[in-house]
Amino acid sequence: MSNRAVLEVIALDAEDAIAAQAGGADRLELVTDIAADGLTPSRETYGRIRAAVDIPLRVMLRLTDGFAAGDVDALVRVARELREEGADEFVLGFLDAEGHVDLVTVERLVAELEGCHWTFHRALDRVADRDAARKQLADLPGLDTYLTAGSAAGVDDGLPTLLDEADAARRGEPGYEPRLLVGGGLRLDHVPALLAGGVTAFHIGGAARPAGWSAPVSPTAVRAWRTAIDARA
Repeated sequence: MSNRAVLEVIALDAEDAIAAQAGGADRLELVTDIAADGLTPSRETYGRIRAAVDIPLRVMLRLTDGFAAGDVDALVRVARELREEGADEFVLGFLDAEGHVDLVTVERLVAELEGCHWTFHRALDRVADRDAARKQLADLPGLDTYLTAGSAAGVDDGLPTLLDEADAARRGEPGYEPRLLVGGGLRLDHVPALLAGGVTAFHIGGAARPAGWSAPVSPTAVRAWRTAIDARA
C-alpha cells in the first residue's frame, strides 16, 4: 500500500462517494444530517455506498447533535445493525457534562465493534484535557485515528496544537500512537505547514463541495486536495 498522505472525504450518499473516489479520496466518512454536524446514516445508505465504491468507509455513530451520547442502547443497536450490513470501520466520540470522555459509552460501543478500526472524532477539540483524554483512550482496541482541528474554533486557532501533537517525538507517549486526521475549518493553504509538521491525514467536507452542502461532492475539488497533499517532498 502507498505511504502517501490520507485524504478522507465526507459522503452523504452514493453519488458523493463515487465523486470522491474519482477525485482521489482514500477513504470516506459516511454521515447523514450535516445540519446536525453529521449523524449515523441508515444501514440501507451504507449498503448502497458500499456497493458503489471500493475504498474504505468509516461510519459515524451518533444519533443526536453534540457530543452527549443520548440513548446508548439505541447507539449499540445501530452499531450492531451496521456490523450486520458489513460495516467494519467507524467514527465516534462522546463527552460527559463536565467535558471529560464518556468512557462508559465509548467502551460499550467499542465492545460492540469487536476490534474494528475507529476514529475518535472532534469531541477531542471540546474535551476538558486533551492529554488526559488521549491517555484514557490509549488502550481501547481498534482506535487508530483522532479527527481534530486542534481547537473547537478550527484549524486556524488549533495549528500550534496540531503541530505539537504531530511531532514525531510524541509518538512514543501513551495515547499519541493513533494517526492525526486534521479537519474542521481546514483550507488548502494550511496543508504545506501541516505536511511539514508531520501530519499525514486530511479530512474535508464542505471543501469538497464548492457549491455548498446542497450540491454533491465535486471530483475536481477533491482532486485539488489530492494534488496539494501529494506535493510534499
